[in-house]
Amino acid sequence: MTASDVFAAPQSEAECAEVIKEAAASATKLEITGGGSRSGFGHAVADAKRLSTKGFSGISLYEPNALTIVAGAGTPVREIEVALAAENQQLPFEPSDLRALYGTKGAEPTIGGVVATGASGPRRIQAGACRDSLIGVRFVNGKGEAIKSGGRVMKNVTGYDLVKLSSGAHGTLGVLTEVAFKVLPRPEKVATLRLSTLGEDAAVRAMSMALGSPYDVTGAAHFPAGLDGEPTTMIRLEGFANSVDYRAEKLRTELRDLADVDIDIDSDPERCAASWKRVRDAEAFEGRPGAVWRVTVKPTDGPKLVSALREKIKTDGVFYDWGGGLVWVLTPEVDDAGATAIRTETNQLGGKATLVRASEDTRRRIAVFHPEPAVLARMSAGLRQVFDPAGVLNSGRMTLAA
Repeated sequence: MTASDVFAAPQSEAECAEVIKEAAASATKLEITGGGSRSGFGHAVADAKRLSTKGFSGISLYEPNALTIVAGAGTPVREIEVALAAENQQLPFEPSDLRALYGTKGAEPTIGGVVATGASGPRRIQAGACRDSLIGVRFVNGKGEAIKSGGRVMKNVTGYDLVKLSSGAHGTLGVLTEVAFKVLPRPEKVATLRLSTLGEDAAVRAMSMALGSPYDVTGAAHFPAGLDGEPTTMIRLEGFANSVDYRAEKLRTELRDLADVDIDIDSDPERCAASWKRVRDAEAFEGRPGAVWRVTVKPTDGPKLVSALREKIKTDGVFYDWGGGLVWVLTPEVDDAGATAIRTETNQLGGKATLVRASEDTRRRIAVFHPEPAVLARMSAGLRQVFDPAGVLNSGRMTLAA
């Protein structure tokens, strides 16, 4: 996205409200953009003018002792992470950075984009999702009204948990202007237990055992074909150094009894960080053509899903996160990019499948987000009607055009 692509870049909520009011009055659709790093996610917003949130930038409040940070929605994630790191703190949910996956490396991810897409990484299994760390939001809705929920309340709307609703709404309820998070101390030490040669069912059993143990696991992932082409299962422990050392040895002993494989404990900070970045950012699919799917199921159903898909469609790559509960799948972008098979199998398992990356043509033909049950679809439509009655904000981003 360049400056010439932007229709409006308000510098205040008042300016943003005026832009939206004028758009609603003239039936002008607005595409809400931050840094543009996730521009390939969701359905394209047709015939829209771009409204940039970059004017809402900067950290307005950071209280390390209170474990709280407040920043404008257009603030680069990097800026927030640097500020937190200076105080040995971090965002709990480990937000993903998918620039490599989308080929948008020149873009700068913003914290508003993280909230809008609900981006959460491997630590979600222990610390919760983005919405669980989000404690306050400010946004301007489709009527040009400035609303705040959580923290220092300016205006609340009774009956709605606006903080939770904002995360993953993809800008369809309002233009985020400010977000507030609770943060956590950074761990003193990180260790990754690496198990080799496990098949997918055995890997999920091992990850489930680790997650059910008392050892406070913060990451559990499996690559059927790791960097060396061999299966690799990774389990992460974080915390105080003595505690990590103790828990790692105890867990290694218990996993050996279960899996009967050699288990390496890797405590090198750079290698550990690179390994989990590969999981978090889906780097296994970087530079590889095809459609990328993100499927959530019950962890023990992950291998069942993959086995069924391999019988029905061609899969060019698979890996597991969240102990097997999140399955990333790369499929050739031909016909429906595997949508029919993936959604059929996912429905049978009670999960959800999201098309994370595909060409605009494919996203015009296939629902990006998993179809909602009729009751939920009506509720979603009702919420959008309440907050954006004229339908000007990211209209069509989350729904397939009829």
